Amino acid sequence: MFVDHLPYAGRLDRRALDSVDLVVIHCTELPDLAMAREFGERIHHEESRTGNSGHYYIERSGRVEEWVPPDRVAHHVRGFNERSIGIELDNPGRYPDWFNSRRQQMAEPYTRPQLENLLRLVQVLRTSIPSIRLVSGHEMLDRERIPASDRPEITIRRKVDPGPLFPWDRFLAASGLEFIKAGKCRFEIVSGGPVR
Repeated sequence: MFVDHLPYAGRLDRRALDSVDLVVIHCTELPDLAMAREFGERIHHEESRTGNSGHYYIERSGRVEEWVPPDRVAHHVRGFNERSIGIELDNPGRYPDWFNSRRQQMAEPYTRPQLENLLRLVQVLRTSIPSIRLVSGHEMLDRERIPASDRPEITIRRKVDPGPLFPWDRFLAASGLEFIKAGKCRFEIVSGGPVR
């Protein structure tokens, strides 16, 4: 694993590792990890002078990078940051038309090295943070709908990652984690993976 903390990582809130019980799988929805890094370094939260990012990033080649240490709260999923580790898979997703109603399909599959190293990373995290027992996708926790950029009269999902090409069944069987999805004010464990 390559450690390259974001410049503001030390300003992110600290937390006790035993408060972390959830891993959230994302995809970058950007063309490459260099652009993801550029985005991650931007300041989005003026008061704390921090930005939005996950803890770990996995390139298509399988290289794993730590951008935020796990004892810090990264800004990666609304309402679940304090209790979760965010893992971003390098994948273009809907880029560059994230919110165009006609471009909501994710077409690029995740690579085998990415998925293998995602599983290895989760196993390492579970060893070092035994309280981790849950997993979800960004799309299952952030279910907000917004006006489409091309047709504001209709709404689309703001977040759709990691999307339909992520192999949830295989990942859940291999990781031993329980899948959750968010409701309006709670979350529920869903046996067998995501329900779309």
